[in-house]
Amino acid sequence: MTLVDSRTTLRLGPFLTVANGVTVVRTLAAVTLGVAAAVSGSMLLLVVAYGVYWLGDMLDGLAARLLDQETRAGAVLDIVSDRACTAVLCVGLVALMPEVAVVALVFLPSFMVLDTMLSLAFLCWPVISPNHFHRVDRRVWALNWSMPAKAANTAGVIGAVAIGQYQVALVVALAVLGVKLWSAVAVARLLDRDGRA
Repeated sequence: MTLVDSRTTLRLGPFLTVANGVTVVRTLAAVTLGVAAAVSGSMLLLVVAYGVYWLGDMLDGLAARLLDQETRAGAVLDIVSDRACTAVLCVGLVALMPEVAVVALVFLPSFMVLDTMLSLAFLCWPVISPNHFHRVDRRVWALNWSMPAKAANTAGVIGAVAIGQYQVALVVALAVLGVKLWSAVAVARLLDRDGRA
């Protein structure tokens, strides 16, 4: 297994990049719209907030890759920003649709705790971001940061809720929780294996 260990990979920044600017703007916009949606009871504002979050999340990653601005600091900013958006938007969703509270009780701890720890684990190895975790372990990467895995992580749950399939949303949330638990054990073993624990 070959890990990238160049100085570029281990560098934190630069921090002032277009990609990080997009992350900050999309986070401020999505959180503001999410709070406004919860306060006003507007489902339309909540849908727009989710749209801003997801579109912005795709754009900041695209900008980072196209402009060669992938950095470890940017990866951490993106991870933390995703949690700010998800926390506010999920609470707004429960406030507007109390019937999804059980789904949120499974999804939020999984995403906010397990997925955060997994996503930040890349910092223990000389890789730029979780998107490059395949250099450490391909299975963990495929289940957590490949494009299909990223889509299932939040969009699968929210998509099922959006079409009124709350039981499907719960099943998806439970499946994601199972994957996160398995991945946490796998990452703990990787840390031991590589002497990084």
